[in-house]
Amino acid sequence: MIKIAVLGYGTVGSGVVEVIERHNSLLSERLREKIAVKYILDLRDFPGDTYEDKIVHDYSTILNDPEISILCEVMGGVGAAYQFTKQALEAGKSVCTSNKELVAKHGAELFAIAERMHCNYMFEASVAGGIPIIRAIGSALSADRVEAVTGILNGTTNYILTKMEKEGADYADVLKQAQELGYAERNPEADVEGLDAGRKIAILADMLTGKNVNPDKVTTEGITKITSADFAYAKAAGMTIKLLARCSVSEDGSVQALVAPFMLPADHALGRVDDVFNGVLVTCTMLGDAMFGGQGAGKLPTASAVAADVMDCAMHPGRTVMRGWSEEEAELADVTETERRFFVRIKASALADVQAAFAGSSLVEAGGGEDSGLFVPAMKEKEFDAKCAALGDAILNRIRVA
Repeated sequence: MIKIAVLGYGTVGSGVVEVIERHNSLLSERLREKIAVKYILDLRDFPGDTYEDKIVHDYSTILNDPEISILCEVMGGVGAAYQFTKQALEAGKSVCTSNKELVAKHGAELFAIAERMHCNYMFEASVAGGIPIIRAIGSALSADRVEAVTGILNGTTNYILTKMEKEGADYADVLKQAQELGYAERNPEADVEGLDAGRKIAILADMLTGKNVNPDKVTTEGITKITSADFAYAKAAGMTIKLLARCSVSEDGSVQALVAPFMLPADHALGRVDDVFNGVLVTCTMLGDAMFGGQGAGKLPTASAVAADVMDCAMHPGRTVMRGWSEEEAELADVTETERRFFVRIKASALADVQAAFAGSSLVEAGGGEDSGLFVPAMKEKEFDAKCAALGDAILNRIRVA
C-alpha cells in the first residue's frame, strides 16, 4: 500500500484528501496498488471532521514513519514549509507541492536534493492551478524549443478586470466585491501588484532556461492604475485589458520576464479568458502556438493537480521524474530595451503636445470628455518612458499593447 501525508489542512489540503478519498478506487486501479492518506499535519484540531483520526501536530511523526513515501506540502510560505520539505527529501521521501513561493525561491536547491536521493519534488499545482502547464512544458513539449510563455496566471486580477470591462465598474468597488466573494485576500497586494503572477512566471522561466530566475528581479506592474476609462478606449479599439505574465528566451540565451497589464485584441486567445479562469499561451519553434486554459485556482482544481503529482511519484518509486534547474542565476534582460507599442490616456487639453512628442500616433475616440486616447508607434520602452516623463501630468495612464 502507498501511504501519504498531507501537510496543511486548509482549502487545498482538505481538497487533496477529498480527491484521493473520493477517487480512491480509480487511483488504486491505475496504480495497481492501494493508496491512502495516513496523516494530516496541522496545528489545529478538527473535532467532528471525517478525517480527524488522521490529524497529527508533530511533523516528526510523519518524517520518521518509514511507511510514508510521499508528502503533499500545501502549507504555503517559505518557513516551516521549506524546512519540512527539505527534511523529507533528504529522507528520500517525495514531495508534491502547490507552494509557488517556495518553488520560485528554493526550487533549484530542493530539486538537487531530490535528484541526489532518487525521489521527486513535483510542483504542477504551483502554476495555473489545475491546468497541466508544468507537464506540458516539461514533458509533452520536451522535443521542441519553447521560445516564450505568455499567460493570465492570477484569477483574482482577471476577475477584477473582467468585472470592470463588462460592468463599467471602478477598480475599488470590484476589489471589495472580490474580497467579499473570497477571490481576493484582505491584503490583496500580492495579487493586484503582480507579485503572485511574477512568482509563477519565474518558475516557468526556470524551466525554459534551466537556470534559477529570481522572482524578486522579475519586472512587475499591477492593475491598480487601470480605470473604467481605459476600458472604454480599449472597447472603442476592439481590444481588452489583461494582466499578462510573459517570459521569453532568445536563441542567444537572453531571458526576459515581465508581468504587466496589456491591451490586446478582444478576439486574441488570451483576450477571451475571463473571470477567475487562467490561460497560458506557449510558443514553440516547431509547434507554433499552443493554448492551455481552465481553472487556475480553487480547492479541487488545485488539489487535483497535487494528486496527479502524487500519482506520478507513486508510479516511479526510486526514480527522479521531474527535471529541475540549476542554482546558477539567470541573467534577465532589461525590459526597457524592448521595442513595443503603447496606449496612452492623456488630458484632452494636452493632445497637441502629446501628438507632437509621439509623431505618427493614432487617436482613439471614446465619447469625448476631459481625456483623450492615443496608440503610439513602436519604440523602446526607455524612449517611451523618457517622452512620458517630459510630458509630465499630461499622461494620465499608459498600457503596453500586445
